[in-house]
Amino acid sequence: QVHLVESGGGLVQTGGSLRLSCTGSGLTFDGYTIAWFRQAPGKEREVVSCVSRSGAATRYGDTVRGRFTISRDNAKNTLYLQMNSLKPEDTAMYYCAAAPNLGSFCYDSQYEYDYWGQGTQVSVSS
Repeated sequence: QVHLVESGGGLVQTGGSLRLSCTGSGLTFDGYTIAWFRQAPGKEREVVSCVSRSGAATRYGDTVRGRFTISRDNAKNTLYLQMNSLKPEDTAMYYCAAAPNLGSFCYDSQYEYDYWGQGTQVSVSS
C-alpha cells in the first residue's frame, strides 16, 4: 500500500522560508514522478512543481518559479520543496503526489497522479 506523508508546514511571515518534505513508502520511489500541488480555500488545486524520477528534470508553476526549489533523495524516498520569499498568496494546503513514470520528464497535471498525501498547511502572514 502506497503512503505519502508530508511535513514541514507552518506559519511564517512574508519573506520567510519553509522546507517541506514528503516521504513515500510502499512504492519503488525512483520509478515515480513526484510533484507538489497546493490548494487554497475556494480555489482550484494547482501545480507547484514536479520532478522526474532521476531528479534531472523539473517544472514549476508560474507563480513560484524563482522562489521555490524542488528536489528529491531517492535513497531516502523523500521529496523536498524549499520555499523562499514566501508571500501571503502562497498560503494553502500543500500536497505531494506520485505517478509511475519511467521517462525523463514529469507531469504538471494533477490528473496524471495516482497517489496523494494528506497535505501540510502553509500559512504566510502579511
